[in-house]
Amino acid sequence: MYEPWKSDRPVLPTKRRNKAVLAAADGVEGRGRAEGNTTRRNTRRTQSRRYPVKGYRVPSELARVHRAARENRKTRFTALLHHVTLESLRRAYANLKRNAAAGVDGVTWQTYGENLEANLRDLLDRVHRGAYRARPSRRVYIAKADGRQRPLGIASLEDKLLQRAVADVMNAVYEADFLGFSYGFRPGRGQHNALDALYMGLTARKVNWVLDADIRGFFDAIDHEWLMRFVEHRFADRRLLRLIRKWLKAGVMEDGRWHASETGTPQGSTVSPLLANVYLHYVLDLWANQWRKRHAHGDVIIVRYADDFVVGFQRREDAERFRRELAGRLADFGLELHPGKTRLLEFGRFAGPNRRERGAGKPETFDFLGFTHICSVTRNGKFQVKRRTSRKRMTAKLKDIREVLMRRRHAPIPSQGAWLRAVVRGYYNYHAVPTNSGALKRFLRAIRRLWIRALRRRGQRHRMPRGRFDRIAARWLPEPRIIHPWPSQRLRVPTRGRSPVR
Repeated sequence: MYEPWKSDRPVLPTKRRNKAVLAAADGVEGRGRAEGNTTRRNTRRTQSRRYPVKGYRVPSELARVHRAARENRKTRFTALLHHVTLESLRRAYANLKRNAAAGVDGVTWQTYGENLEANLRDLLDRVHRGAYRARPSRRVYIAKADGRQRPLGIASLEDKLLQRAVADVMNAVYEADFLGFSYGFRPGRGQHNALDALYMGLTARKVNWVLDADIRGFFDAIDHEWLMRFVEHRFADRRLLRLIRKWLKAGVMEDGRWHASETGTPQGSTVSPLLANVYLHYVLDLWANQWRKRHAHGDVIIVRYADDFVVGFQRREDAERFRRELAGRLADFGLELHPGKTRLLEFGRFAGPNRRERGAGKPETFDFLGFTHICSVTRNGKFQVKRRTSRKRMTAKLKDIREVLMRRRHAPIPSQGAWLRAVVRGYYNYHAVPTNSGALKRFLRAIRRLWIRALRRRGQRHRMPRGRFDRIAARWLPEPRIIHPWPSQRLRVPTRGRSPVR
């Protein structure tokens, strides 16, 4: 019988301290702690009221909920909806994107804010009276890097507000439960945290084989009944559970027609990432963590970001067994590994020499979170993982920029330059990691080619000499430089001298 709450990890009582100290950030493994934000309803009396973790602050009214969840991981919370207050709805409204697309009701952030207090009070009253009704999401499609279309569900503005407020309440509990190798859609964590953890695992641990895995159509395949059973392990508040069911069953509107939602959560809704993390926490994370403790004969590292995850193994037999058993585990819950995106490959410090001895060529590479990971060596001959922008990611970005540039080619050059500078800087902010300078330079050269072509298409006679364009580009296009530190340097401060890999 499946009992996901049972684990071989002992539950130890947490000792209260008189003074809080900065907790070590997660490395490849480990579990983070959360901190309280006591600037809201309750006044901070002592430092012990805070639970610090870099980038994450629990609202003060939820600090005791978070503390109770940490001290007893089997506690079921029976009354939490009262934490959805006017203040939490105001905070949710302030955190919404101003220019986000409207849902089926057509209400935008600006129009809702014209009578904000009255609207929030009415929403809160309907929630606590049980008169709130979830609206269906508006279905739209966006292009993926591989040319396919990704379906998104745009919720109405009131649904977004309430989902964000409820997600804050649920996060106060789940941040005490989620494991350290889970990075996607969690407060205080991001894609670079996952990339750094993976880098440290590949370089500092005994990893010789890598399972690069992806779950096929994960957000559309989530089973509602299993999801509700997972949520009920921690929550017994019937009103909160009823809200989650309403969002799951609200359906989607496409071409003016309503479609029921029997499975899945709409990508694009505020609460969907949290529910997806809950589902994978019980289906994958707890099982994988238990598997490596009970069955692995060598080192095993795990890094997961949403439905994309990488598992590193010291021994090939462990990797092959894990892959077989993982497929069966996912099938029990209606999920399936994507056959075209799931690969087991030889990767690590000994992959190059071993493959050369067999005459198998260079080690294979794999993509994770927009970067291609490559086995390489430093100038001193030491093993190094090179991270370069994946070809598909760069091609898709350049295609989007080209389309916009051709539409803007008749705009004043300063207007085009200001827009391009913002785009290029945003690209650097994500991709400017060590060992990726060559890809950044290629990206800048491609941007220059696209821009001069657009400017020369403004008339039948091209009036943009190369010398003049070089001066324009030098003014508006920033030169690439590495912004992010090495993962070992970034982890050195939060781990305070302790090993970032444990």
